[in-house]
This record gives sequence, structure tokens and C-alpha cells, in this order.
Amino acid sequence: MCGIVGAAAHRNVVSSLLEGLKRLEYRGYDSSGIAVIDETGTIKGVRQIGKIRELEKLLEANPVHGKIGIVHTRWATHGVPSERNAHPHISNRRVAVVHNGIIENHDSLRIELQEQGYVFGSETDSEVIAHLIHRELARGNDLRESVRATVARLQGAYAIGVICTDHPGVMIGVRHGSPLVVGLGNNENFIASDIFALISETQRFIYLEDGDLAQITAEAVDIYDAEGHPVTRSHHDSKMALDVVERGEYRHYMQKEIHEQPEAVEKTLDGRIQDGKVLDSAFGSAAAQIFDSIRAVQIVACGTSYHAGMIGRYWMEQIAGLPCSVEVASEFRYRKQIVQPGTLFVTLSQSGETADTLAALKEAGHLGYAHMLAICNVPESSIVRESDSAFMTRAGIEIGVASTKAFTTQLVALLMLVVALARRNGLPPEEETRIVRELEDLPEQIRMVLKLENRIEEWAEQFGDKHHALYLGRGAQYPVAMEGALKLKEISYIHAEAYPAGELKHGPLALIDSEMPVIAVAPNNELLEKLKSNLQEVQARGGRLYVFADVDATMDNVANVNILRVAETEEIVAPIIYIIPLQLLAYHIALIKGTDVDQPRNLAKSVTVE
Repeated sequence: MCGIVGAAAHRNVVSSLLEGLKRLEYRGYDSSGIAVIDETGTIKGVRQIGKIRELEKLLEANPVHGKIGIVHTRWATHGVPSERNAHPHISNRRVAVVHNGIIENHDSLRIELQEQGYVFGSETDSEVIAHLIHRELARGNDLRESVRATVARLQGAYAIGVICTDHPGVMIGVRHGSPLVVGLGNNENFIASDIFALISETQRFIYLEDGDLAQITAEAVDIYDAEGHPVTRSHHDSKMALDVVERGEYRHYMQKEIHEQPEAVEKTLDGRIQDGKVLDSAFGSAAAQIFDSIRAVQIVACGTSYHAGMIGRYWMEQIAGLPCSVEVASEFRYRKQIVQPGTLFVTLSQSGETADTLAALKEAGHLGYAHMLAICNVPESSIVRESDSAFMTRAGIEIGVASTKAFTTQLVALLMLVVALARRNGLPPEEETRIVRELEDLPEQIRMVLKLENRIEEWAEQFGDKHHALYLGRGAQYPVAMEGALKLKEISYIHAEAYPAGELKHGPLALIDSEMPVIAVAPNNELLEKLKSNLQEVQARGGRLYVFADVDATMDNVANVNILRVAETEEIVAPIIYIIPLQLLAYHIALIKGTDVDQPRNLAKSVTVE
């Protein structure tokens, strides 16, 4: 949640700060603000409700200038979206702070500060940070000492950026549980929530570790660890091109990212399969030895990644013959875990910073799992660093809040993991070769499905006045239905639920009428005939059906039944194929509804708070 950018340079940094902030708007867009220290040594702050374009308009009318500054785009946690709750928070015109995360003990700190005469102008937990730093400065500490003393009082997760009139050329950044990177320029240096914000300014980065404090000027970056000792952190050169974060010919990032899925799958497979086999080394140099001892798998994830994990469970048990559990990360550490010997712990995360998944991973580190593997899209992220090994999905930057290509590449990664483990559990070589061939064919199959977009757009027109929808699937297609329903909820605000089709008679059938569209995925597998019976139950009660079917599925267009032939798809990879039309359907329904597709209300891309 929330996006932070800071800059220290020998030039006016306002335009660079705003450009970086716009690249982070997917992290939150309730309000935004800027604070700079101008040529007189005064903090000038501007805050505005709404999206960053509203802040830009305000700055056009009331410009500020400074060679050092911080900016923030907010996803509200404590306090409603409002100008007074927007960041930066300024204490006594002396110190300005931006914050991403949650300060869990803010109530007690607020009372303590109020008793000492501090006046609060917001409802946020973040404002206590500014006042605590001011108090330390008033005691005669320098800025670094003041920030260090302050963070020692904070409980929770945070990344913060600080500037101060006492030290007008110095910016402090601290990371504890929320991501923060340092960008290295030529006589100018930066901080940001992630590198996407800074790729127009630099390609050189330092990924701060938990507890790190960075003292930054235009000329230098000094880093101190959680104990306050000077440390050296590695520099990383990014190969990310500026145009990868532009929409190009597409109307929205989500549409662009849906269409990038063939290439994302190709990149995820590249160099990881050879001669009809999945290479163990794709999962780390020690994977071959580790996988020999695996007897069970535990998958932990949130949201879309959780749905990927559910599909992975079907594959793991069907193909590899290994028991597999899947759990929502936010629930994992709040119940007693019984760990079977030889259990592989797998986390799934697009950002690698998902707070609940990271917390579950840290908890798992104390529970005796055989190995901890991260399947993730972001190198150097917290989850990758905390894990024993990692498989990078190579989906590329995903800016649309509703995840698409991250999901499909996670599925590819999971299927490769399943095959690698199944080989040790009796999977015949010819069967592995067949699955690998299906993986290699996926990019072209996805391209074929994307050609159905115009027909799916025609279907979407029938959803303009709908407020509810029901999604159905059987077997591994049930989680696909769940993901399709989530996509519709996220971006069109239509209430949507997914059920295993066999559960219709156990309650959901009561909802069926002419106003309740029912979307079903119907690949040509052994459950097709049972699914068709379930769909007839819907049709008999006046429900309107929208069925994505295999080209060979024996289904006909009749009254109130709309059928779109998707592809001739092998059962194993069918979940990866069938999510594509559901993504497109949700996207085009959202267009008709007139919602903000890339930045849906109340949501943010990276959930970095619990």
C-alpha cells in the first residue's frame, strides 16, 4: 500500500518527484502530497484529496521549488481519505515525514505526545512519527539520531522518508517490514517504494534490508543496520526499460497486461526446460537434492495467488501424488500448524512484499519445514530474500491492480514444480515430455484465445445493468471460476461468487432468475457431462448462461444459453487457458460500467500492511 518517493539533488526535484509518484499510483490513490525544503530553508508542503492529477493541478496554481523533497500517494488505513490525513505530515514546520505501513502502537504514542503539548492535525497513525522525530531534534539530536530514536519506539511495519530544516540537504529513509529502495544517480540520489518510480532517473539501485536506515544527500548514501552500525549493501543494475511501464496502444494497463501473457509465459519457460524435461536447477542450485526428500507440500498465498495455489493443489495431488495443502496467508499463523516431515513450504506472491504472506513465511521458518520456496515476480523482494530458494516468474511489471499475467505465470511455475516433484514419485518420462510439450504450446494457445476479445466484448454488453453474477466450474476449473469472479468484483464492482458446479443444489440455485447471469468454464474433460447437468438446472429456472467451452465439447446454443468455443485444450493446462476469457470478460464489463479499471476503488496493488 501507499507509495513513497524522495529525492536529493543539485536541481529542482519537484517534477522528478511527481513523475515517480505517478508510477506508484497503483499502490494507492486516495490522496497525495509533497514537501520540499526551498531556497530559504523552509518546508513547503502541499496536500490534496483524490488522485495525483489533482495534486498536479494544485501545484500548477501554487508551485513549490526545492532541491530536496518527499512525496506520497495514499491508500487509507487510519483515517478517511481527506486533505488533513494526506501525507507528508509536518511537525512544527521543522520536520516532514511520509510513511507506508501501520504503526500498531500509535494510540499510546499519540497520548504521550499530546500530554507533552503536541497538537495533531490528522487521524492517521503516521503523524506520530513526525512529532516523535521533532521531539528528538528538540532534545539536541541530529536528524539521523532522531530518526533512530524514533523508530526504536515504533511497533508495526513501516517504510519512511524524512526531511528536516535543521539539515536541509539530508534525507533519511528507513525500512522495517515495508519495501524501500535507494536509487543512485549522478550527484543526486533517491528513495522509493519500488524501482518502477525511479527508472526514468537511474538504473542503479540498493535494496534496503529490514531495519536499515539510509542517510542520503545529493553526493552520498550512507547506510546503517538495525543496530546503527555502518554497512555496505550491494548495488544492482536494472535492465528495465522505460517503455515497459507505458500503456502503448492499449486503453488500460490491465488490457495491456492481459495481452502480454503469451510473452510472459515464454519468458517464464525460457531456459528452464530441455529435451522434454523440467530442469531442477530452475528452482535453485540445491533443488535436485532437496526435491528428493519432499513428501508433502504446503502452499500459502493471498488473493489471486491463493487461487493459483488451489489449482496447484489439484496438479500436485493428481500428477505428483503428493499431499498438498493450500491456505490463505492471513489465516496461516493464527492457528496451530502440524508440519509433516519432508514438507515443502511454497509462498506465492506477485510483489514479494505481501504482508500476510511474508509474516506466514517468517512463522514457517520456526516450524520445521524441509525447505521454503518462493514463487515470485520481483527479485530482491522481501519474500525472495527470506526464502531458502526462489523461482522468478518473469511476468514483468504488472501495474493494473487486478492481477492477470502474474497469475498465469504463477500457474506455469507451479506446474513445472509439480512435474519436477512428480518425476521422483513415479511420473513416467513420456508423461513428463507430454506435459512439457503442453507448456511449450501455451503461448500460441493464449494468442488464439486473445483473438476472441471482440466476441467477448459483445457478451459484456449484456452485463451493463447487472449487479450480481454466479461463476461455476468443476475440478481444477473451480479455482478458475473463483479467479474470474474476483476479477469481476475488483474492477466492475458487480457482486460475483464462484461455486463448484456440483454445489448448486446446496444453496446457490435459490439465487437463479433471469437477472442472475451464470458464467461457466467447460473444458472437455471427464467432468463435462456432470457440468452440463448442472447447467441444465440453471437453464430450467430461467437463468441466463454464458459458457466458455472446449471446441470439442458437445454443447449447443439454445435459448438463454450463450456458448463461446475457446480452444482445443489438454486437461492439465486448461486452467491456464480458461482464465484468459474470464479476464477479458471482466475487463470489458468494467468498461461498460465506467469504472476505473486500473485503479479500482478501495484497492491497491501491493498489500504491504496486514
